[in-house]
Amino acid sequence: MSRTPHSPLNLSIRHLRAAYREGGLTPATLVEQIRTRIAEHAADNIWIHVLSDAELAPYLASLSEADPETLPLYGIPFAIKDNIDLAGVPTTAALPELAWTPERSATVVERLISAGALPIGKTNLDQLATGLVGTRSPYGAVPNAFDPDYIAGGSSSGSAAAVAHGLVSFALGTDTAGSGRVPAALNNLVGIKPTRGLVSTRGVLPACRTLDCVSLFTLDLVDAGMLMPIAVGFDPEDPFARPAPSLTAASSADGRAEASFRFGVPADLEWFGDTASASLFEATVRRLSALGGEAVTVDFTPFVEAARLLYEGPWVAERYAAIEDWIRTRPETLHPVTRAIIEPAAEARAVDAFKAQYRLAEIKRRTDAFWPDLDCILTPTIATPYRIAEVAADPIRLNSNLGYYTNFMNLLDLAAVAVPAGMRPDGLPFGVTLFGPAFSDGILARLAERLHLDPSQTAWPTQGATGHPVSPGSIQQPRRPAENLQESEPEVLPLVVCGAHLSGLALNHQLIERGARLLCATKTAPCYRLYALPGGPPERPGLIRVPTGGVAIEVEVWALPQTTVGSFLAGIPAPLGLGSVELADGRWEKGFICEGFAAEGARDISALGGWRAYLGGDGG
Repeated sequence: MSRTPHSPLNLSIRHLRAAYREGGLTPATLVEQIRTRIAEHAADNIWIHVLSDAELAPYLASLSEADPETLPLYGIPFAIKDNIDLAGVPTTAALPELAWTPERSATVVERLISAGALPIGKTNLDQLATGLVGTRSPYGAVPNAFDPDYIAGGSSSGSAAAVAHGLVSFALGTDTAGSGRVPAALNNLVGIKPTRGLVSTRGVLPACRTLDCVSLFTLDLVDAGMLMPIAVGFDPEDPFARPAPSLTAASSADGRAEASFRFGVPADLEWFGDTASASLFEATVRRLSALGGEAVTVDFTPFVEAARLLYEGPWVAERYAAIEDWIRTRPETLHPVTRAIIEPAAEARAVDAFKAQYRLAEIKRRTDAFWPDLDCILTPTIATPYRIAEVAADPIRLNSNLGYYTNFMNLLDLAAVAVPAGMRPDGLPFGVTLFGPAFSDGILARLAERLHLDPSQTAWPTQGATGHPVSPGSIQQPRRPAENLQESEPEVLPLVVCGAHLSGLALNHQLIERGARLLCATKTAPCYRLYALPGGPPERPGLIRVPTGGVAIEVEVWALPQTTVGSFLAGIPAPLGLGSVELADGRWEKGFICEGFAAEGARDISALGGWRAYLGGDGG
């Protein structure tokens, strides 16, 4: 039985920011509308805790005093999987007897709220984030957003359903074995599983601590591209955090994907008898090829071998370690399936753990050999969807089937993006995943965006189950090399940015909202100094050309539509202005420059080589 959404809200970040800017919407009125929609979906078991008026009041008060133009996520509503801490709100991990109330939010939640995002509540999940089905919860099974007879997927079931139904703009999930991708495929969403350690897991109840990732559910890749650079950031309080390489922002706007690329396709695909999914995947391969990709057949066997290690090997002992005291003293409180998976791990041997690590290293060496010749590998996200009743009758085997294309990712240190790829004849969505080696997040997102918004599609993609079309204006063409910048179309102005307008930073939304697209990331000629100017927020740098002692500074070049140049320049404060900037290849383009007098009293950060390096170090 299918369902038709009633009065859906358009909660894409670009749509909401435009509404705030035009004065027709406030965060408080948006919350009222969202509450009405949440009540309409009360039977869907999406939420474990919706913030009360009193709990929301401090966040709304903070936004009322803020300038929307300085907060990239001003008033953007989001949901938090209930194994991730939000200060002052109980965290249950769908095990209510275990609940605690943290005094501090998880690092990623802090970063999003600091950027203006508005937390709406905590969402349902497979208990202790153990499962890919979304049915193993004392708060009830979460039904699929398109057909309530089917599962929503898990373990981040409530987070995916909240976005798909238009209750929030985006949601946080976690992903150890596929929990941030399986629900995305089943609910027509984008699911971002970043490189391990890029997004802090401090404040997240561990499932497998060495493998866990915080994931994102979004309506499209442009929203993801605005969110991920805010979520990403090295956290010294997280022992498993890893710093991002220079200019890695996990953004669809990073400009790395070329017009031509090579993508792997498994030689032998497992569909578990589902011909509809097989047909849609074949069509997706053809579409990606038409977009400039060269399909290369790859042996999928080592990935399948790695996937089996996650649950058939000793890594289940990590799940036991996360709740050891609890499961020893109160095992009866666990969901029967969750208990059946975790409890036997008490007998795991250290010898077996080391043997499994040796085996994994052998497998990873085989899979690493693919990456010098490929930009990504394309797979289905899941082979086939299942009804809630089917999962109840056969919970372990069907859960394993759902993880066939996802379980290996974190073991092999891969990044992945799940993206919608069409609708099945039964009315359920179909999705694919593009994955690559660690820190390939940016190019994966950009390729996924091109696939998601391929203008040759017969049916334009929609936002989850809301029926709203994904904005076609977000398509970004493959970047052109720096030597072709002078050949820019006459209707756009190539604009060099060096600070808060860089991809994912505080003012980047001012470019995206005006339809700008990234041409390339490059450097200036070695004749500039960069200064951290006083004032803010947001902090701003000053780029000053000098006759001697200059260095090359990292910059981005954006194509800004000529029709929006005036409104953009009107917001540039003194001592900044628009002038000509010399790039590393000797060409000159218009860009942000700074009056020389501003260097007096400002901090010289030229030695860092760019604004991102400054923000990532002792500058913030």
